[in-house]
Amino acid sequence: MPDVIAVIPQPAVLERTADAPFVLTEATTVVADGRPDLIGIAVLVADLLGRVGGGAVEVRYAESGASDIVRLRLVESLPPGDEAYRVISRNGRIDLEARTTAGLVRAIVTLRQLIVSAPGGVLRVPAVRIEDSPRYDWRGLSIDVARHFVPVRDLKVVIGVMAHYKLNVLHLHLTDDQGWRLHVPSRPLLTRLSSSTSVDGDPGGFYSAEDFADIVGFGAARGVRVVPEIDVPGHVNAATHAYGELTPSGEPTDSYTGIEVGFSRLHADLPATGAFLTDVFSDVAAMTPGDYVHVGGDEVLTMEAGEYATLVAAASAAVRAAGKKVVGWQEIAHTPLEPGTVVQYWDTRVDPAPFVAAAEAGALLLMSPGSKAYLDMKYDASTELGLEWAGHIELRDAYDWEPSTLIEGVPADAVIGVEAAIWTETLRDLPALTQMLLPRLAAIAEVAWSAPERRDWEDFRTRVAQQAPFWDRLGLSWYASPQVDWPQR
Repeated sequence: MPDVIAVIPQPAVLERTADAPFVLTEATTVVADGRPDLIGIAVLVADLLGRVGGGAVEVRYAESGASDIVRLRLVESLPPGDEAYRVISRNGRIDLEARTTAGLVRAIVTLRQLIVSAPGGVLRVPAVRIEDSPRYDWRGLSIDVARHFVPVRDLKVVIGVMAHYKLNVLHLHLTDDQGWRLHVPSRPLLTRLSSSTSVDGDPGGFYSAEDFADIVGFGAARGVRVVPEIDVPGHVNAATHAYGELTPSGEPTDSYTGIEVGFSRLHADLPATGAFLTDVFSDVAAMTPGDYVHVGGDEVLTMEAGEYATLVAAASAAVRAAGKKVVGWQEIAHTPLEPGTVVQYWDTRVDPAPFVAAAEAGALLLMSPGSKAYLDMKYDASTELGLEWAGHIELRDAYDWEPSTLIEGVPADAVIGVEAAIWTETLRDLPALTQMLLPRLAAIAEVAWSAPERRDWEDFRTRVAQQAPFWDRLGLSWYASPQVDWPQR
């Protein structure tokens, strides 16, 4: 029986060929044209092969032979899209081809997943032809760094895992009642007074402008763009704790370390509110190279609908004035929206009519159903970490769902993508994060990337089992789902 080709997400085309496999040797060389946009990619491939093989791999910018080379090339003969790529592997040569450098990054990830250790410690790549492109342009993970802070070094580990499964959006939930995690120049007290706390009184933290730029750059090199979220007009106790002028009394609120939601809010009739929204979202947009800024908008339980709509409109206007596009949680669908606004759908228990209407008005839907994609939900009743309000999410639950039919009446072309979310009320460190993310993040990645006809649970459970040695080599904590026959650890 041939070895399992354990690529996740499942490629659009994967064909075994009759050739012998490529064997990684001391003579293996990476070859690319000597143009600036390819040099960095070539070094990335050489570094990958060197770390896997345990020795330095040379980069050359002209072919001097046809054997033992990994060749990078930009070509036009691929399906449309920046992330389309092709991998052709055979004895003595691997070709990585793409329309853009973004596609080459995806090809490199696929190559990494193809490398297997044969008897005797020989590293080889099966003889295959892969041609691939993603179903959705938005394939994300939202991380709540407000309830518990996630240091830069830990975020980089998660970004690496995301890139390994071709996820391309890191959505950072930067503010909430418990803490404010991004320094913004116009309101320095937000981090000075409201960054040191977390749920249960645990230590806090925040990202400086330099930290945020580091995160953005690290992600960009791996094909992951950052979408920052400043959550308004609810979930704002950290803001009102720092700036009393945002409250009717003019007095700052007390710090908060619980997990209840819906009690905090901004006030449209206060003079300070409009300036706060304009200044903060302008600052955040200026720090963000990507196209999108998230305005939150969820769980505002103590506000009349008209005032809510006014505040969402003010936040959205500030984002658009700064040259960015608006994303908000699903509650913003109850307000007038500009075409192109992204509505992030999370609560499947509500009336679908507002989302159908929003799509008809030109909004786009980002699918993050809590019962499938909220990866802080417990796997089962015995899971130590996580919450249960959306139910339990075992691995197959995270895999077996279809984004295009999730909301009845929303046309398939109104769905911009899929995003998992992980909330950190109970998650205090990197092992806790990865224990809840893995293996379910791989399932969400395949839902987001692969065409529905290419997805099959039995095939996926076989492929995901082969990911475990990789997670172990990285020292990551993960959950051994009983739905999978895992290899011996």
